[in-house]
Amino acid sequence: MAELSRIVILTGAGVSAESGIDTFRAAGGLWEQHRVEDVATPEGFARDPDLVLGFYDMRRAALEKVKPNAAHRALAHLEREFSGELLLVTQNVDDLHERGGSTDVLHMHGELRRALCASCGVRSEPDGPLIDRPQCPACEAKALRPDVVWFGEMPYQMERIYAALTRADLFVSLGTSGAVYPAAGFVQEAKLAGAETLELNLEPSEGSHLFDESRQGPAGTLVPRWVDEVLSV
Repeated sequence: MAELSRIVILTGAGVSAESGIDTFRAAGGLWEQHRVEDVATPEGFARDPDLVLGFYDMRRAALEKVKPNAAHRALAHLEREFSGELLLVTQNVDDLHERGGSTDVLHMHGELRRALCASCGVRSEPDGPLIDRPQCPACEAKALRPDVVWFGEMPYQMERIYAALTRADLFVSLGTSGAVYPAAGFVQEAKLAGAETLELNLEPSEGSHLFDESRQGPAGTLVPRWVDEVLSV
């Protein structure tokens, strides 16, 4: 592996699956238990806010029962030891990267532990369930919703992500389906800018053919092995 100075990493649900968090698209995943239209769209929230708030309260509570796995810890190790620039972007709304030791994580789809006030736009960490309609700490309106990007909404910090992709030596996709845009298009952006591209996934994603190299296997095995490769150069 050539010496690297700028790496962009994208992680998806497959990285957290080994910790026990359901993926959306796998058999038995969350999307089989709830329709996307009902729990992950602004329209669904407007139609039945109690269903949506209860769904995300349940997901937030489930975080207490899971722990970071070897993939999360390996990426935190890379952040500490890599001498160049590293941007870790995740599609996941859990906090396992942070609990695994990463300190600079860009959550492009928001964070389960945070709430967004629909009245004033302030983000906060609610003390209790959102279905209880706690007040916004800034404006006191009872208008808190999950700080999660739903289908039809714009992911966070896209300008920063695209800027990093145009400068990267290497783009790595970890545990993603390659089916959800704009993240599914990151590999093409990176390749256009001249970066090498690598996929680490349990099985080939929908976009595997776009990568220079694709490796299959559990994230807890593949990611630590790849991190060791990077740090040994």
